[in-house]
Formats: sequence, structure tokens, C-alpha cells
Amino acid sequence: MTTIRRFCCNDLLRFASVNFDHLTETFNMSFYMTYLARWPDYFHVAEAPGNRVMGYRVNQFNRSVNGYCFTLVMGKVEGQGESWHGHVTAVTVAPEYRRQQLAKKLMNLLEDISDKIDKGYFVDLFVRASNTPAIKMYEKLGYVIYRRVLRYYSGEEDGLDMRKALSRDVEKKSIVPLKRPITPDELDEDVSLCFSASYSALSSNAKT
Repeated sequence: MTTIRRFCCNDLLRFASVNFDHLTETFNMSFYMTYLARWPDYFHVAEAPGNRVMGYRVNQFNRSVNGYCFTLVMGKVEGQGESWHGHVTAVTVAPEYRRQQLAKKLMNLLEDISDKIDKGYFVDLFVRASNTPAIKMYEKLGYVIYRRVLRYYSGEEDGLDMRKALSRDVEKKSIVPLKRPITPDELDEDVSLCFSASYSALSSNAKT
């Protein structure tokens, strides 16, 4: 039976530092620590019987370490106004645990938190334009292509920004596709606004 629980610090020592999936972005340890500290509600791990980790929300490391195989998934909440939303940093499932709807379960969990707890308007994620299997999976989960970001991945490959409207966005405004692609610089401006809004929200909560 699969157990889904929050990610904890000990899990950082249980996955390999080498990523064999060329479609998955890799990050340093401080990146994971930041997510764990700031967005613990968006950081979960799925375990198979025997405490073998099957999946969690951020990045995938398809490598066995002392009998454990890790698959990672992670997210956060950011934005302001009608751009307040949940974000899936990455989601993936180790090959031996695929076709069990594990990704769907983890995505549903993130969406529920974004919708019912943080009252976001939508959930978004980025995917390589060439990653057809992932795009089809997200479409089955209700995501639509909102916009294309030119040369998003390492300045070479375009990325697709996919979104799914949540209950707060009654009119589904957040998923109306843009008519033109954008550049990473334009995306950075959006991210800066999101970070400022998120930081302000955290500061306000700390004072109350």
C-alpha cells in the first residue's frame, strides 16, 4: 500500500545526487532546503511498502541507494491578486512505479492545498515543448497550454507554461491562452512580482 507523507530533512540523505533522467532539471541541496523551509505543505513523498520512496513533488532521481528508489515531486505558492497560484516545480515517477496513477495522486494533493488552503486561482507548471508524454499526461489531468516561453530550458529549448484553473477562478480567466510566445526576460519580470508578493505575505503573517 502506498503511503503519501510530508517530506522531511532525513529524506534529503536518502536520494542520489545524480539524475539519470535527461528531461528532469537538477538542483543543489540548498534549493531543496528552501522549499522544505518555505513551502512544507507543498513538499510530499510517496512510499511503497518497506519505506521505499516512490515519489514526491520536485525532481526525480532514478537511482537506487541502499535499496531505496526515489521519485520526486515538489511545489510552492506565489503571486498576487488574481495571479496568486500554486506552482509545480516538477513531478515525475520512477520507471518501476509508473502506470499506478502516482503522479495523479501527488498532483491532486498539490491542487487541493492550492485550492482549499491557500485559495489560489490556478496551478501552473513548466514542461519541455518536446516532452510529449508529459504534456499528454498533464492534459489528462485538466491542464491547458497557457503560453510558450522561448528558449526557457538552458537557452535552447522552448518551455510550455501549462495551467489548471481552481475553484476561485470561476470564469476561468487564468487559463485563457496568450496569443504570442514570451521570452525568459518577460517571465523573470513575472517571477520578481510573485516573489515580492509572497515575501510581503510572509512578512505580514509573521507580524500578526
